[in-house]
Amino acid sequence: MPHRIAVLALDGLLPFELGIPQRIFGRSFGLEAHDKGRSLYEVVTCSVRAPGPIRTDADFTITVEHGPEALATADTVVIPASYELGPVHTEGRLTDELAAAFAHVRPGTRMVSICTGSYVLAAAGYLDGRPATTHWWHADHFQRLFPKVRVDPDVLFIDDGDVLTSAGVAAGIDLCLHIVRRDHGTAVANDVARRTVVPPHRDGGQAQYIRRPVPDDRFATTITARTWALGRLERPIMLRDMAQQESMSVRTFTRRFREEVGVSPVQWLTRQRVERARQLLESTDLSIDQVARDAGFGTSTSLRQHLQAALGVSPTVYRRTFRAGRV
Repeated sequence: MPHRIAVLALDGLLPFELGIPQRIFGRSFGLEAHDKGRSLYEVVTCSVRAPGPIRTDADFTITVEHGPEALATADTVVIPASYELGPVHTEGRLTDELAAAFAHVRPGTRMVSICTGSYVLAAAGYLDGRPATTHWWHADHFQRLFPKVRVDPDVLFIDDGDVLTSAGVAAGIDLCLHIVRRDHGTAVANDVARRTVVPPHRDGGQAQYIRRPVPDDRFATTITARTWALGRLERPIMLRDMAQQESMSVRTFTRRFREEVGVSPVQWLTRQRVERARQLLESTDLSIDQVARDAGFGTSTSLRQHLQAALGVSPTVYRRTFRAGRV
């Protein structure tokens, strides 16, 4: 049976964000010969009330055909943002309708929020003592309202195992693609991204979208350096070498890089090498030592340390998990 995803539609919802789970999960198909073309997920949309109309923040309503009982059948529950959260947003508590709806959720169900849908998860207690993110505009208010939550306003999404949260709006696409990648591997996620015409992975975090003074146009961008680095990840790359690609000083290049990408050049390089290692672990039979060299980590020990820090698993466990997921 496909993995069943229930999307909880609340009054005041944003239509764009409501459509993200259907677009990403609903277009995820098996690629291996034995299940090529098979739908990997079943997506249903439900309400906290009986089936009927739901207000949106646009000039139209939508009709939802499932009530809260659909949550009882879900393997994953996704909560998109809403502009009418009422006491959830002002007092940090669930409404009676939401509390009754959450009573249907089975223990162990994976919980996911998009943008300010994180307020609902926090009010329900799912985020207590855990890392989470939300739209950067609301991060300070969110932290004051839910002091038990460890809020990170700079990232696009946070995967904390059975609870995942995303930043604002389009970051929901990043998170849903990440879930597909986690569930079924890079090839499936990349296939969905290509057909959705979005990048399979975006660099940096929300920091690159927070309003800042416009950089001086007299300075070049850092795209040439990034392209150059991506073509030689397996080799040593020094910060001064990247700066030279843009004819900048190291100091200027570092500042411009952080403004455009949202992280430092060293952090970006590490992330790219982790992604390269993940692809090699999933799609090749190369030894762990060879994967480490081809990804630019040099040794298996370095690869193990970086993969553990980024994903919480060793290279061997990661390979076994994703190979097993496609058998």
